[in-house]
Order: sequence, then structure tokens, then C-alpha cells
Amino acid sequence: MTVETTQRPCLGVLLAAGEGTRMKSSLPKPLHEVAGRAMLAHGLAALAEAGCGRIAVVVGPGPGGEALAKAALALIPAAGIFVQSERRGTAHAVLAARAALAAAPDDVIVHYADTPLLSAATLRRLRAGLGDRVAVSALGFEAADPTGYGRFIERDGRLVAIREQKDASAAERAIRRCNAGTLALAGAYALALLDAVGDDNAAREFYLTDVVEIAGRQGLAAIAHIAAEVEVMGVNDRVQLAAAEAAMQRMLRERAMRAGATLIAPDTVFLNYDTALGRDVIVEPHVVFGRGVSVGDGVVIRAFSHLEGARVASSALIGPFTRLRPGAEIEGKAHIGNFVEIKAARVEAGAKVNHLSYIGDARVGAGANIGAGTITCNYDGFAKHRTDIGAGAFIGSNTALVAPVAIGDGAIVGAGSVVTKDVAADALALARGQQAEKPNWARTFREAHKKG
Repeated sequence: MTVETTQRPCLGVLLAAGEGTRMKSSLPKPLHEVAGRAMLAHGLAALAEAGCGRIAVVVGPGPGGEALAKAALALIPAAGIFVQSERRGTAHAVLAARAALAAAPDDVIVHYADTPLLSAATLRRLRAGLGDRVAVSALGFEAADPTGYGRFIERDGRLVAIREQKDASAAERAIRRCNAGTLALAGAYALALLDAVGDDNAAREFYLTDVVEIAGRQGLAAIAHIAAEVEVMGVNDRVQLAAAEAAMQRMLRERAMRAGATLIAPDTVFLNYDTALGRDVIVEPHVVFGRGVSVGDGVVIRAFSHLEGARVASSALIGPFTRLRPGAEIEGKAHIGNFVEIKAARVEAGAKVNHLSYIGDARVGAGANIGAGTITCNYDGFAKHRTDIGAGAFIGSNTALVAPVAIGDGAIVGAGSVVTKDVAADALALARGQQAEKPNWARTFREAHKKG
């Protein structure tokens, strides 16, 4: 994951120190995935793409925090990792990264690791509101049901306070413009505003939202930026995780279709965050894309196929009931048919693997034909071995190719063969037992059993 600076540099602070006990999981909450990507990674990517040249990640103590730190550094090696040893509120969490804040960044964006749908574009717009003594830009939404959320208290187009539910008056609780949590701070004022936050509230915690009122008392301004409620959806339990997944899938499907792909039954197709579909791709119902799949123009992917870590070139035909595993490379106009599994193998242009076959650790040459029931026996119990099938070769049905083995260009392997030695180009290979026939044996066998 690279950090891109599209505006003046800023510091991104990602808060990942929440307990997450409602997930009922040994995995820290931010490491649960939405569209094949950890929520932590979604948050880091959004900050990086929004122009945060430096990233600080605030984690909790213990093994969970260590796991989060390791995951964050794997994505952004230069990220600063800070531990919030006591959980005393969101402002307290941000101040755990005091060393990063003290470097006086131009801007600070504070984001949460359990808000996976928030886009970099929204963060950029949030940040753009800073300036002209506007020290705070807070992200909010129009809540269908505001219960439990902090309310935006606004006056004359400015945000004057964010009131937590437990501290709000009856009139304030009727407000539907609510706090999403994420906010941007002007770097020149950030540390002073945070240090001024106190714990004079019902929960005796240091609320990040108090910076809005503090800014006003210091002669500075705060503004609200309103996003769609679905985009700021937070995840605290498995039910909300499923809701976030559903929302992300709707976004990914719409993006794919607007880019020129046809999803015949969109609600049945599941995409990964990094799925790349070309123009005029047709995806039939009940197709699942795992991580690392790219599909070229004009490809047809038939129903009930599963693709992961695979590249499919233009005009190929995949499925139905095909599984492409990591390392599968399907070249142009190749056909991969029903109940076929391809793993770590290149199927070259125009080749056909149409039914009931396993091709692993192999090359299938251009124009080759693989008969039904063919398998490459690539694993000997200790190591994987490769099979090389030449261009234009014809492999008969129910053939086992015992790797390492090579089939030459244009060679034919007779059906039912077990091939353990290389086959020369244009040769016919037969590797099966001699057929024997015993006249009337079947009749005698049946009659003997009837007498018994």
C-alpha cells in the first residue's frame, strides 16, 4: 500500500484500540474482513489515498494490539504505532500519538478502523474545509434513527458543539444530524485543542468531539460535512459486519456495471475489493471473486464459478462450475468448462479444458485439448512437480499425467492412459493395460450366484 500525497501533506491517525468484544472472536475487530480486505486495511488505504503522507495507528495493549500493529506495518512499513494503555475516550486515544502530532503536520485526519466504507474522496472533502481559522471539520450524517449518536449542534452555518446522547437535552436528542466520528483538524491548532479536552461529562472520558466547543472558545471555527449514512457505517458486531459487507458489495457491483461489465443477477455475484473486470465481461449468477482476480474484455464467466488469484485474458470462456485457484492464468479465447479446477497453471490461447479435470502446476499449450477426467498428478507427498503440455496436443479422456512430465507439441495421448514418461511431439502415447475378453464368463458368473 503506497501513501499518495495529492494535497499538502497531512497526518492520518487511525484509531484501532477498541475492545471489539461484541464480535465474539479471537481476532481483533479491525482485522475482520469486508470484501476480502481487513477493516484496518480499508481505513489505512482511505487515509493514504486522501493524501496523508504520514500515518499513525493507535492500538490497545496486549496480543490484540500487537496483531494490529503487525498488520498495519505490513501494509505501511513507515507507519507510527502508538499504544493507548488505558481506554479513557477518543481524545485520549488520539493523544497517544502525541509524538506524531508534535511534528506539527499541516492537517490531521482522525479516522476509525471499524468504518470500512468511508472513501478517500470523502476524507479529501472533509479536509478541504479547513482553513481561514476553520480549525475543525467534522463528518456527520442524517440519521434515520439518531438514538445513541452524538448530535451536531449548529448555528449560522457553523458547528458549535457535538453533544453525546447521554449528555444531550431533550431538544438536542431530536436532532437528526449526527456525528460519524471521523474529523479533520488544522495542524497548527490540533495539539492545543486536544490538550484542552477535559473529562467533565457523564462517562468521565475525554471526548474528541469536545474540540468543536473548545475551538469556538479560542476564536476558531468548526464546520460540518455531511456524508451518506451508509458510508459512515460502523461495525461493532457480526450483524453489523454482514451489513457492511452487503453495502460494500452493492457499491462494488454498481462500480463494475458502470465500468462496462454485465452482471446478469447482481445480488448473487460477490466481488472482492480489488476485482478488476474489463468491458463487455458477462458474469452469470452465483459467481464468487476472491482476492487478486483480473478479467479481460469480452470474457464470459458462467454460473457457479469461483475465482481467486487468477488472471483471465480477453474473450476467454469460464464455467459453469469452474474453480480458478491462485496462479491460474487463462489466455485469450481459452475455454475452461464445468467442474474444472486450475491451480498455478497457464492455459494458453485457444486451449480447451472443458470438463471434469484438474490442471495444477502446469502449462497447457495454445490450441491444446484436454479430455474429460484428465488430471495432472503434481504432488508426490513432499513436493510439487510440473506438467508441460505442448501446443496443439490432444489428451484423451480419463488420463493421468504423472509429473514431472512433458507432452510434446501436437502429440496425442490415448484415453485412459497413465503417462509417466515424456511424449515426443506428434507421437501417439498409449499407457494402459491390455484388454482381455473371456467368452460367456459373465453368464456363468450370474448362474453360479443364482444357485447359491
